[in-house]
Amino acid sequence: MINVVYHDDLKEVQDDAVLAGLLAAPAARAPFDRLAWWRGLNEVCDMFPLIAVARDGDQRAVMPLLRRARQVHCLANWYNFRVAPLFTPGANRAALLDALAQDLPGQTPHLVLAPLPDEQDEATMLAAALRRAGWVTFMEPCDVNHVLPVAGRSYGEYLAARPGPVRTTLKRKANKVQVSIETSFNPVSWAAYEAIYAQSWKGEEGSPVFLRRFAEEEGAAGRLRLGLARAAGEPVAAQLWTVEHGTAFIHKLAHTEASKPLSPGTTLTAALFEQVIDRDGVDLVDFGTGNDPYKRDWMEQVRPRYRIEAFRPRWPGTWPAIARKALRRLVPGGAHG
Repeated sequence: MINVVYHDDLKEVQDDAVLAGLLAAPAARAPFDRLAWWRGLNEVCDMFPLIAVARDGDQRAVMPLLRRARQVHCLANWYNFRVAPLFTPGANRAALLDALAQDLPGQTPHLVLAPLPDEQDEATMLAAALRRAGWVTFMEPCDVNHVLPVAGRSYGEYLAARPGPVRTTLKRKANKVQVSIETSFNPVSWAAYEAIYAQSWKGEEGSPVFLRRFAEEEGAAGRLRLGLARAAGEPVAAQLWTVEHGTAFIHKLAHTEASKPLSPGTTLTAALFEQVIDRDGVDLVDFGTGNDPYKRDWMEQVRPRYRIEAFRPRWPGTWPAIARKALRRLVPGGAHG
């Protein structure tokens, strides 16, 4: 028999040995799937979790959630590439999701879940389970994720397939800056990253304290790849990547506005691709969410990210929102029911 429990204390999650194993490196597939990530959101960003767990013997399905007024959202912030339901190996995913969907009305009449992947049918299965449980459910694309399948290529082979302007820039500008890549956390280098970011075109950082804590943890685990480019000894570009389970994740990148004529970001990006392809041997590079034009120069595939919004129709307060969403379905390009 499947039962569903909710944890607002992450210590309770750790006390479930099966669940803790699922959420611990190296079992987790990505940083966002780890208990350490959720703990950082809780302790640094004041996000109070509602961890939903469906249990059937040693099988688990877990969805990291949080409350916002009467709504329940995914436990995610500025830095998440995605949030997904997680399962123990061999679990009956449909049955566990069905149980979770049937129990969630006790927590909220309104779910807002994003950004969800669908490479392993996560979003599709979750939407189907919610509909079977009587939720009025809408699923629509909300973002994109640029990725590079390495497909066994060397860095040189990969570089040869980049657009001509990228290769030309590298030939002309690569010797203008000096590049270093660090795999352990260095406070001096991190201070350089923060100074570069402050002088860049980027908007205000979501939570610098959270990001530093994440970099420290990844450095301690050997997963950090922090790249710095210097011109005349001064840091002018920085990038934060991590590597695990055959995937390189590109978390942050920035260069100072004054250094733009040197194209330090292009040179640094190329050096990090060489690192993760030829030395780390990754199979996939993940450039996160967002459809920035420069990502197309480096990536070769685009994957959609989805938003699921689901309502309990017995709650009159949800009726206006259901009506608005239903009307959008009648418009080309609107939400999919």
